[in-house]
Amino acid sequence: MSSQHNKDNPEDLPWLGRKLLFLDKPKNVTLIVYGLHALCALLFLADFFYKKKYYVSAEGIPGFYALYGFIMCVGLVLGARTMRIFLMRDEDYYGSTDVQSEEFPEDQIERDDHV
Repeated sequence: MSSQHNKDNPEDLPWLGRKLLFLDKPKNVTLIVYGLHALCALLFLADFFYKKKYYVSAEGIPGFYALYGFIMCVGLVLGARTMRIFLMRDEDYYGSTDVQSEEFPEDQIERDDHV
């Protein structure tokens, strides 16, 4: 039996693969994304309609945790972009010790000219 599955025939796929076939359609993925946006908006709005117990005064602000999470996520992305400036290495950083920099004898290589 081949390890390659044909998605045109769902019977060839494992159980989970058959259940997740609806994700192949971009329309369904878009619906899921919009549904998650709506759920996040509803949860944010629900924060205005109940009384909370809090220990720090900032926690009493409606939507505090949603805003805090968003700001921290943006901070992580910006921090990673800043760290990239310092941590990024040149393309030839490993130089001659890199496996891909080895020279191969041309007479021992079978080359295929792909058109």
